[in-house]
Amino acid sequence: MREATSIFLYEGDQRFFGEGPCRLLHGIEECGSLRGAAAKMNLSYSKALSMVSRAEKALGFPLTEKTIGGKGGGGSRLTPEAKAFLEKYEGYREACYEANRRLYKEFFPE
Repeated sequence: MREATSIFLYEGDQRFFGEGPCRLLHGIEECGSLRGAAAKMNLSYSKALSMVSRAEKALGFPLTEKTIGGKGGGGSRLTPEAKAFLEKYEGYREACYEANRRLYKEFFPE
């Protein structure tokens, strides 16, 4: 059985958040930078920046806080709102997976 995918939509049915942006945000937390997270996912920096910007526009709040370079170098970290949104998204995703498993068993009991 293939798992369900959680996708949020906004005006014009344009996708703004799903598994890719979710993984990217976790990567930013892990790597400390958008560039590092993008490289880890084999994405161009511009593609990763576009994903974050599209989600921020749709959600109405910043997902990352940027620090300018210097002696230690620059980087990014998630905002408190981004962390809260990720927690809700992952809870929603898990509920979708569970509902999908239940419905699959109901329609295909063998």
